Amino acid sequence: MAAKVGGAKGGKFSLNQNSDMNVTPFVDVMLVLLIIFMVSIPAATVSIKLDLPPAIPPPPGTKVKEPILINLQRGGAIFIGEAPTTLERLTGDLTLTLQRDEPNIPVTEQRVYIRGDRDVLYGEFMAVMNDLQGNGFYQVALINEEL
Repeated sequence: MAAKVGGAKGGKFSLNQNSDMNVTPFVDVMLVLLIIFMVSIPAATVSIKLDLPPAIPPPPGTKVKEPILINLQRGGAIFIGEAPTTLERLTGDLTLTLQRDEPNIPVTEQRVYIRGDRDVLYGEFMAVMNDLQGNGFYQVALINEEL
């Protein structure tokens, strides 16, 4: 805040307002904020070190097991792979399919994939999920496909 003294239009000792803005405090505050952000940003981007095993492809000639897919369609149509089933028969048919594919692993410990059409209602999807979890199938993965 400054005022001009003397030499103004209104008389010998007239004080006029200085209409120039003093930007020094503004620049000081901005520099302090810049320093604070420069110091705090690297601390916010802390990475977590993961020790993941290397990806090893299967040996040539080995057959890769196809996942068990439960396909949901609008209107309540349910398929295990290509075989149609109903909500009442879902766990029985799924158990038979999993026992046939991997007889040495308990069926409730095997992973099952669910893929739903775009038009499947949430209630129909949750009915299938609740039925699976109610019968001990907790290894359930959801498949999301980009259009």
